[in-house]
This record gives sequence, structure tokens and C-alpha cells, in this order.
Amino acid sequence: MNVLLIYPECPDTFWSFKHFLKFIGQKAVSPPLGLLTVAAMLPSQWSKRLVDMNIREVTEEDLAWADYALISAMIVQRDSAKKVIAQCKEAGIKIVAGGPLFTIEYEQFEEVDYFVLNEAEVTLPSFLADFERGHAKRIYTTAEFADIETTPIPLWELADLKQYHLRSIQFSRGCPHDCDFCDVTALFGHNPRHKNTEQIIAELDSLYYDHKWRGYIFFVDDNLIGSKRYFKTELLPALIEWQKDKGNIPFNTQVSINLADDEQLMRMMHEAGFDTVFIGIETPDDNVLAECGKSQNRNRNLIEDVQRIQRFGLQVQGGFIIGFDGDTPSIFEQQIDFIQKSGIVTAMVGLLQAFPNTRLYERLKMENRLLDEKFGELVETTTNIDSIMNHEMMLNGYIKVLRHIYSPANYYQRVKTLLKDLKSPKVKAPLEFRFILGFLRSIYVLGFKEKERMQYWKLLSWTLFHRPSLLLVAIVLTLHGYHFRTVCEQRIFRKKKSNMPLCESDLPPSNGPAFKY
Repeated sequence: MNVLLIYPECPDTFWSFKHFLKFIGQKAVSPPLGLLTVAAMLPSQWSKRLVDMNIREVTEEDLAWADYALISAMIVQRDSAKKVIAQCKEAGIKIVAGGPLFTIEYEQFEEVDYFVLNEAEVTLPSFLADFERGHAKRIYTTAEFADIETTPIPLWELADLKQYHLRSIQFSRGCPHDCDFCDVTALFGHNPRHKNTEQIIAELDSLYYDHKWRGYIFFVDDNLIGSKRYFKTELLPALIEWQKDKGNIPFNTQVSINLADDEQLMRMMHEAGFDTVFIGIETPDDNVLAECGKSQNRNRNLIEDVQRIQRFGLQVQGGFIIGFDGDTPSIFEQQIDFIQKSGIVTAMVGLLQAFPNTRLYERLKMENRLLDEKFGELVETTTNIDSIMNHEMMLNGYIKVLRHIYSPANYYQRVKTLLKDLKSPKVKAPLEFRFILGFLRSIYVLGFKEKERMQYWKLLSWTLFHRPSLLLVAIVLTLHGYHFRTVCEQRIFRKKKSNMPLCESDLPPSNGPAFKY
């Protein structure tokens, strides 16, 4: 059996970092962890070949070689998935599909022969057993959550690892919080399940010793501190011990804001090598946080929490959402003010989307407020929600926020605010050639070619004299900023300008009332 494992292309979004990757000569952020993990669950006698379409296209030779195509995708990869499914069907190859996209939208993919949905640790064995007997069903699904202590080490050897910026690892699935717009709990539940410490160390050893990896490792958990007690008392001490004879493997991850309440935990994460955390801030409006069920963010000074985390050496990246029912026209200035004061350099701002199976989706469905707009692109000027705020006002306010926070002057000011607070990382990745190459290219592009050249040189000079240990951080953030601005220009500002006039300086007069209901 020859199985072609296909990972569709991700569009150019904030999270793709494609324009940043060009500076360092790489093509994608990380290998497809889920697909490589599934590959390790397939029969060992099957021949396996991975095509990550973020690295290369599926070729005629691939299709001629394959007996079956196994496709895994997220919602953001919808368009690419449809194209490659058509390509496989034209070549006469049967298709097996799984992952979040197909778990949510499998009815929209009639061409797929078999669906293995939800968590593969549960549904894949049943499919393989029926497949072996020649009686496979079309759909395998379950309401059961997997015991991920049975999850194998990914087959990293299938990937062209030199093409990726970092490696990924998963400790837990699920989240104890109850945000009404988030589909994480719909997919993985409220009770976090985690791997044991021995599993994580074995996966790290595989990357370090078998594949000679010496760079960043991203813990992909939606909330790494969801299983806080085990993480703090078992895994973190093991990671600190593991780093003692390595000393050069930095980690980053995603957490909730209550990390700021535990100084010992922040200190231990810094000691273990964590230097960056992504946190869903969503909005500075406490009433809106109550509306969307984000109780862990309420009744806090969120700016002080962010700055406290950064003083412990953990750079905070933030997620922000515009379009809640409780948002008023003042939300745009509130978001701008919060982002600038907090020093969150990587501020991912998007319009609210209603994902299937979430409480938000079900409520809006009952209210007849769901639109047929495509959703899930992460960087879009559309939403599938009939919003209460006048849509034109919301869209122009959203664009105003992005124009402000990613303008060179404001972006570089946030970098400086961050560097003033940020504790130097405990663990530093080795200075590889790709980073030297990125720095040299940044000098040409940002230091001479782009309009931001004055801000670029001022920031590097300030960092060199005041925070020299963070110079590499500063350089990387200048490249990230170039990526964010490019995505905004190509995916948002240009698209909006082609549709209707845009007042760049402020919100335009509304053609109707600010609120519909």
C-alpha cells in the first residue's frame, strides 16, 4: 500500500509568517504535526510519502505512485483542500480525510471516499480494521475523547525538515475555560487531557538526538496551563532538567491570562526555556468579556498582567476580536490604546466569526443571524455574523485599528516598549546562518529600501546600547512587522479599497444607524 499524506496549503495570513520566512530562506513555520502523528499510527508495512503543499505541489509522479491519498486540514486550508481533492479524484485515487476542517464540514466534500473524523486515536483503528477486511464505512466519528498517553511520536523523517522554521510538540488537548466563540472545547472538551512526562521527553529526545534539531519548539496546546497542576509539578521540572545538558532549545506556546497570577509558574517556565506565550486578550471591555464568557479575563488590569508576564521573560503575543454584540464605536480606539500601552508587538486582530458547534454559533442560529459568508480565513474583511454594529462602520473601524498598530512608527514604538520590560531569555537558540542571512536581508529591505528605515536604525541602535542581550529579538520583530504590514496591504487594505472608498484617517459617516437592533 502506497499512501500519499497531503497537507493543503495555508493562505497568507498573520500566522503564516510567509514574508518573514523569505528573509531566512525557509518555506513554512512548522511541519504538519497532526498528519505526521497519524502517519505513525498507520501500518508499518505501508509505504508513506508526505506532501506539504506549503513546501511543494502535488506532482503527477506523486499521484502515479499513490494507492490512496490521506488528507488532513484545518478550516483555513479549505480552498486548497478542495483543489487537491479534485486533483486526486481526476487521477483516480481514493481519498481518506480527517482533521478539523472535515470534522466540521464533511458534508461539503462529496468527492471524499472515507472520513476519519474527531481524534484519530479513537476513530483510525476502527477504520483500519474495517479497511483490512474490505468493509470500510464512509464515515467514522465518535463523541469519545482520546487517551493521548497512547499517542505515538510523529514520523518526523517523512518531512523535509530543513524547510521549516521550528518544530511542534503537543502536551495536552482541551481547555477548562468556556469562551462562547471558541471551538476548541467543542472539538476537544473542557477537561484537558495530557501526555505523561516520559512521552514528552521521548519526543524532545527524538527531535534533539535523532533529527539534530537545535532551534525553537512550539507547544501547540491551545492552553498549556489547562492541566496546570501536572504541568507545574511534573512536566516543568522535567523540562528544566532536560535543558541542563542542552541549554539551547527555546520553547513557545499558548496560555491563558491567569498565568500572570502565579509567579512561581512564570519563573519555572522561564527557567525551562519558554520565552514567548500567545494569550487570547480579545477585548479590553469587561462587559464584552462577560458577554462572550471569557471569565478568566474579567476583573483584571489586563495591561499590568501582560507587563508582569513580560517582566518574567515571556514575550506576550495577543489575540484580539472586533465584532461582539456589545462593541460600540469606541471599541476601535480602546483596542488601539490597549495594544500600544501593553507593548504587545504581535497583536493578531480579527473580526468575530461564528464557528459551528460553538455556543455563539447556536445562539446566532436561533436568532437567524448567520450569514453564508465564508469564514475561518483568520485575515479577512468578511464575517459569517449579521453583526449588531453597522457592518460598514465595523469594517472601517477594524481597518483603522490595523493601519494604526502596524504603521511603522507605532509598531516600532511597541517593540521598544516590550524590550524595556522584557527579561532576557534563559535559553537562547544558537546563532544559525539563516538568522545571519535574515539580518543582512533586513538591512537591505528595512534599513534602506522601505519607508521605515529611520525607525529600523533607531530601534537597533537603542537596543544595542540599552538591551544588547535582546538584539536578536529586536531583529526578528522587525521582520515580523514587515510580514504583518504586507499581509494587511495585500489581504485587507487592497481588498477593501477595490470594493468601496475608505477614509483612512477616521471612521466614515455611516449610511445608516450604528446599530441594527
